[in-house]
Amino acid sequence: MAKSKTVFVCQNCGAKESKWTGRCTICGEWNSFVEEVEISSKGRGNAVIGSPTTKALRLSEIKVNTDVRMDTGDDELNRVLGGGMVPGSMILLGGEPGIGKSTLVLQFAINNRSGKVLYVSGEESIAQIKMRAERLGADNDDCLFLAGNSLEMVLEHARQIHPDLLIIDSIQTLATEMADSIPGSLTQIRECTNALLRFSKENTISTILIGHITKDGQLAGPKVLEHMVDTVLHFEGDQQYMYRILRSLKNRFGSTSEIGIYEMLQSGLRQVTNPSELLLSNHDQDLSGIAVSATVEGVRPILLEVQSLVSTAAYGMPQRSATGFDSRRLNMLLAVLEKRVGFKLASKDVFLNIAGGIRVSDTALDLAVVMAVLSSNIDAALPSDAVFAGEVGLSGEIRAVSRIEQRISEASKLGFKRIFVPMGNKKGFTKKVDQIEVCFVSKITDICRTLFG
Repeated sequence: MAKSKTVFVCQNCGAKESKWTGRCTICGEWNSFVEEVEISSKGRGNAVIGSPTTKALRLSEIKVNTDVRMDTGDDELNRVLGGGMVPGSMILLGGEPGIGKSTLVLQFAINNRSGKVLYVSGEESIAQIKMRAERLGADNDDCLFLAGNSLEMVLEHARQIHPDLLIIDSIQTLATEMADSIPGSLTQIRECTNALLRFSKENTISTILIGHITKDGQLAGPKVLEHMVDTVLHFEGDQQYMYRILRSLKNRFGSTSEIGIYEMLQSGLRQVTNPSELLLSNHDQDLSGIAVSATVEGVRPILLEVQSLVSTAAYGMPQRSATGFDSRRLNMLLAVLEKRVGFKLASKDVFLNIAGGIRVSDTALDLAVVMAVLSSNIDAALPSDAVFAGEVGLSGEIRAVSRIEQRISEASKLGFKRIFVPMGNKKGFTKKVDQIEVCFVSKITDICRTLFG
C-alpha cells in the first residue's frame, strides 16, 4: 500500500528537505523550497526506463539511423529543432497566454503528413478544437483528438492508437491518481511528465508538451522539468504586433541559436521566409533617429530597423528606455558617446525601439544604436541606403563581428548601397561584392565624420 509524507523540494535544483529551509544547501537559491506530498510505494519499481535484461553496449556497437528526423512540414519549426523532429524526443513549448501556442501546435498537427497524431486537450472541448481547425482551413484524418485531463486515460488511448506524435495541451491540466494533489501542482506536473517521458522513450513516440509560464516569464512548474525534456522552446512576441518568434532555449539534437519567425493572421500562423522585408518599414524615408542594422540570429541574417528619440529632459531626471534591446547596454553606449565622442547626452532623455516588436541580443546591433542616437540628437537623417554592423567597445572602437559576409549579402539583396562594418573584418574578407559598397571603419569618430561632416 502506498504511503505519503510531506517533504520540501527546491524548485531550482530538486533537492529535498524534511523541513522548510530559507536557502538551499545544494544550489544556494533563496526561498525556493515548496511543500509537496511524496508518495512511496513498493509497486513503483517500473519507474525505471528499460528492462532488467538490457545490457551495456560499447559506443561502436550502438546503431543509429542517420535519417531518423521527421519532417514537420513547417520550415521554421524544422530550423529551430535542428532539421526536424527526432522520434522519441520530448519537446516543451512555453509562452505567454494568447501568444499562439495552441494555434502553432494544432496547425502543425493538422498539416503533419509523417504519421498518426494524438492531440490531447485539457483546456478545450472537442467542439472548440473543431472551430479552431475550421478557421485554420485544414483537415487531416490521421490526426485524432481527445479531451480530458486524466493521465491514465491518455496513456490508455495512446497504447491503443500507437501514434507517431503525442501532443499534450497543456501539461498543467493533466493529473494522475498516483499523486494526491490538484492538477497543476508541482507534484502532479513532475509525476505526469515522468510517466509521459517513460512512455515516449519506451515506445519511440515524439511528444510535445505545452507549458504555462509564470509572471516572471519562466516556465511554470519545477525547474527539473526543463532538465527532463529534450528540447525547450519559447514562443514569444508582443501581442500588439503581428510577429511571433519561436526560440530554442535547450536542444539536445541541434543548436540553441536558431529562431523561427511567424506572422499571426486571421487564418493562423504564416511562416516568414524573409523577415528583413517585413521588419523594414520606413527605411526609404528621410527621418532622423532611424538606422538599419544587419544582425544574425543563428545562421540567418536579418536586417532590423533601430529607432531612437533624443530630447531634453522635461522632468528633471533623464530617462533611459529601451524596447527590444538591453537597457544596460544602452547606458554603456551612451557613456561611450559622452566620453569618447563628445556628445553631451547626460541631461537628455533617450528612447530606443527595435521595430517589429522583436528582441535582439546580437552585439553587432551596437553601431546602428549609436548612429540612431546621434542622428536623433542632431536631428539629421542618416542615408536611407546605408546599413550598419559592428560592436562598440568602451574606448569608442568598432570591434569585429561574426558572419560578416552573410550580413553584407543580405543588405545587398535588399537593395542597400553602403554597409559600414568594422575594420577588423577586413583581414578575413575575401568575397567580392559589386552591388554594395563596403566601408571599413575603426572608430565611431570616423563614421561620424563620413556621415555628418
